[in-house]
Amino acid sequence: MMTKIEKPLAAALVRWRSAEQGGRRSGPPNAPVYMATSGLAAAGGGAGCPNWSASVDMLSILLQKTAELADGRWRCLVGFLVPELARPHLKPDTEILVLEGAKVVATATVLEVFDE
Repeated sequence: MMTKIEKPLAAALVRWRSAEQGGRRSGPPNAPVYMATSGLAAAGGGAGCPNWSASVDMLSILLQKTAELADGRWRCLVGFLVPELARPHLKPDTEILVLEGAKVVATATVLEVFDE
């Protein structure tokens, strides 16, 4: 089990979907570093586009909670198993879809991208 992201690429706010919204039945994960698949919008695409899934890169994401806000959102460090593929898509306000299989379990909004 991974306990820390050694070289995070970004910080983000993560909102977990409830089971009623199609999220995890067991609630947010409790592992020190949560690993999942993510959808990163390619240039010109995004979750707001009608066919967004055709314009995203699917990458393995790492989330490490650093704080929990009063509204239930998490502030997280964000890493990727292949960071060089993710970095070109990351900028503040980028939305990342966090998936388990085909199910979106959370959305992450990038707050800050860290220098290399």
